[in-house]
Amino acid sequence: MSNEPKPPAGLLGRLRRAAVDTRPLAVPAYRRVLFGQGASLVGTMVTEVTVPVQIYSMTHSSLYVGLAGLAGFVPIVVFGLYGGAIADMVDRRLLCLWSSLVTWAVTIALLAQTLLDARSEILLLVLVAVQGAGFATASSARGAIIPRIVPYEMIPAANTLSFTVSNIGQILGPLVAGVLLTFPHGFAYAYGADAVLFTVSLYSTFRLPAIKPAGAAAGRGVSAVLEGLRFIGGSPVLLMSFGVDIAAMVLAMPNALFPEAAATRFHGGIGLLYSAVAIGSLLAGLCSGWIAGVRRQGVALTVAVVGWATAITLAGFTHALWLAVLFLMLAGAADLVSAVYRQTILQTWAPDEMRGRMQGVFTVVVAGGPRLGDLRAGAMAAATTLGIAWSGSAMLCIVLVILGSLAVRPFWRYDAYENHDPGERHPKSDSDTPGPAVPEQETPAGPVR
Repeated sequence: MSNEPKPPAGLLGRLRRAAVDTRPLAVPAYRRVLFGQGASLVGTMVTEVTVPVQIYSMTHSSLYVGLAGLAGFVPIVVFGLYGGAIADMVDRRLLCLWSSLVTWAVTIALLAQTLLDARSEILLLVLVAVQGAGFATASSARGAIIPRIVPYEMIPAANTLSFTVSNIGQILGPLVAGVLLTFPHGFAYAYGADAVLFTVSLYSTFRLPAIKPAGAAAGRGVSAVLEGLRFIGGSPVLLMSFGVDIAAMVLAMPNALFPEAAATRFHGGIGLLYSAVAIGSLLAGLCSGWIAGVRRQGVALTVAVVGWATAITLAGFTHALWLAVLFLMLAGAADLVSAVYRQTILQTWAPDEMRGRMQGVFTVVVAGGPRLGDLRAGAMAAATTLGIAWSGSAMLCIVLVILGSLAVRPFWRYDAYENHDPGERHPKSDSDTPGPAVPEQETPAGPVR
């Protein structure tokens, strides 16, 4: 008979079950990942706000802001895929550390070009491209680390905590940038703050234990990348999870329009616009205990993405800053839910020897998609109007996601517990303090690919 205390009944019990699940914080290695991620995200968001504002201040064109998204997209695709393949062959901690050093060096270069008053949008685009390469490689390695340092049953909770901390960074970063950019030499202050915070993140990554591959990858280089893409191509569930995210980011991501909206529609509020989505995600994360209990994750992911695009559409129709921020916060709440399910489906579906490559594709979609969205939004705003570029394609996103999810039956019917193959044992924990053991079970038939 179990000696575990029963959860309290009534309202208190329901509130406790809804609260964010903090069990993964008991794993020291995961705490280090979370701490480093939080520090780097604050600085990264300061830079991600500062670069488009600096470009817009020089060119007064949303199209150029969109081109910054394109400049970052190509290296994210190349290094996200190839970096993921490398993450399946080498110590993931070292790969994350060295690629993060590249990103840190770009931040120093951004600071230098500002201090030297270079005033070159071309130089900024080149630095954004190099930064994208380092970011994509580090993200592929970092995402593949989490399933190795927490038990299987804690993966949704660990992802929720990670996204919640990321959202704190995405709130603080734009707000800090909004304050710093009001000062003389504000661009230099912003890039300097990012450099300091990223140094903290580097130290946190350095303190992680070694995360060597649990199994040997079947191929190397391009062949390993192609092997990973073939694995995804044989899985309608993975394909659709990526597809709905691409639709959400490319068709319903208004970030490139924020500088123009702040300047011409709202007459200020750039920091609020950039941070509103993250505020909504943070609030959703604080009451996210229910997320791990949802079995039909394909349905839940579809509903979350439709909610995201609907809120974005409504935000684009309003001319009141406070109402736009409110709708963006609702979009952020939906985005937190969709992000957790996308990441969890990916991490639990793929075996460990594939996780680096899967995270590489995930990085391409999650980080590359918004950059294509920036290009799409900037080009549409230049060719049509701000309102059409903001809300028009978001409505198209709603239609495509609903039709696509209903058409791909394995994705719509996906059950996280029925489709999980318990025959794949959770690898021995690489953390300082191993988490609870996962009981071995007989291997049933695996998921339908």
